[in-house]
Amino acid sequence: MPTIPHRGIGGRVAYHRSVARLTQRQLADAASIHVGTLRKIERGARGASDNIVESLAAALGIDPSLLVADRAQASSRIAAAIPALSAAIAAYDLPDDGPVRPLPELRAAVSEAVTWRLASQYVRITRRLPELLGELFRATPERDREVAALLVSACRAADAVAFKFGAYDLSARFVELMRWAAAQADDPILTASVAYVRTETFFACDAHAKGLRALELALDAAGPPDTPPAIAARGALHMRAAVIAGRAGDADAADTHLSEARRLGDQVPEAIYSGTAFGPSSVRIHEVSVAVSLGSAHVHRALDVAREWAPPPELPAERRSGFYIELARAQLWSGFPNDAFESLKIARRTAPQHARDHRWVREDAATLRRLKRASAEELTSFAEWCHAT
Repeated sequence: MPTIPHRGIGGRVAYHRSVARLTQRQLADAASIHVGTLRKIERGARGASDNIVESLAAALGIDPSLLVADRAQASSRIAAAIPALSAAIAAYDLPDDGPVRPLPELRAAVSEAVTWRLASQYVRITRRLPELLGELFRATPERDREVAALLVSACRAADAVAFKFGAYDLSARFVELMRWAAAQADDPILTASVAYVRTETFFACDAHAKGLRALELALDAAGPPDTPPAIAARGALHMRAAVIAGRAGDADAADTHLSEARRLGDQVPEAIYSGTAFGPSSVRIHEVSVAVSLGSAHVHRALDVAREWAPPPELPAERRSGFYIELARAQLWSGFPNDAFESLKIARRTAPQHARDHRWVREDAATLRRLKRASAEELTSFAEWCHAT
């Protein structure tokens, strides 16, 4: 069925083109469209199809949702794609017949999906992952360890969408599929990364004590941290354990796991290891998360971190956005509503899809709207953007 061309995106395209310091000719060439088409789009003389929006966004290195005039379209498209993700794994052991690309091409496609996940580019994930998952199932992960490892990474990208948009049952199915594929890969580091992701299941149902126990069992089962990837895998588990211990109200366990994460983080450079960012900066961000998880009596620790440090731009957008979302809550609880609103706006600029559908963003925006009736226009616009009530 043909798509209705997006209208009103010309100004957004021109803005992001100027930020990228590209001429119209350069952007048109990078997006593989005619420069005359781009000129018409920018001056509002014509709309842009989904394919053109995708091509322009890819050329600009941004998510397509940043170009769509009505941001609600992005969320509705993602929600509408959830059933396709569910269908893609419903019969993973009975894949449909079809082509399978060579392993290097599959590797590149999965790497691209991981990049989208780390940048909170959920529209791209929902458009590409159902087909990619089917292809990986046809590649028989139970007989090829590398295919199994690629399947773990692809499922994690799809799970990011399912969990983010509240499809918790589907998210749990993706987690179980990741656990199955990790067993086929027979890679202890990959198994540890899946244990990290599995914690989402416990967050979703507020089973924090059980989640902490599951992570501690994963730490017991993990191999010796004798290489940077193994150190990072173990450190990431400690980071996650510190946060869920905070949610469980266990301050001693939270501090113990955070200290161990800090020690391990100092041994490796900040980088992406098995799909998870780990290193000194990631641990610093989790210090803020732990402080907020422990409640209002501990949020001064989050403010102390933020006074002297900010996430560097090389960190994944989702992680940087999460820092400012957590910081906003700490600032709000500490009686600094203006600072809290500034932090929410930074979170929005950093990873708009991640911030827009984050429960805490909606809750805190609604609270700020009640507290700051005088600044109605900007706050109302923000609240409407994230559907705060």
